[in-house]
Amino acid sequence: MNALRNRVQLIGNLGDKIEIKTFDSGKKVGRVSLATHEAYKNKNGEKVEETTWHNLVLWNKDAEILEKYTDKGSEIAIEGKLTNRDYTDKDGVKRYISEVVVSNFLLLGKKGD
Repeated sequence: MNALRNRVQLIGNLGDKIEIKTFDSGKKVGRVSLATHEAYKNKNGEKVEETTWHNLVLWNKDAEILEKYTDKGSEIAIEGKLTNRDYTDKDGVKRYISEVVVSNFLLLGKKGD
């Protein structure tokens, strides 16, 4: 049951090409945004479409695979856990960010599809 405590599953389209950073230790981290879409009818019967953006984090081999086989707009399914962190920007303002640390993913379309 512990695996269900912090589990995120999403299907969407990449907002851009993954950006990978390599640390001195050789570890790699990749960051990319994922857009999920929802369509429904409001109380007036009008169709409403909403897009939600999610920040994804992938490590090492997973980041490399996503870089090699995907592009902006590629459709993927991901599974991971939701994390929150904060940082101080260049103006000294404390910022908060939520991210999904991806543990599994599935490529659903062709590169750039």
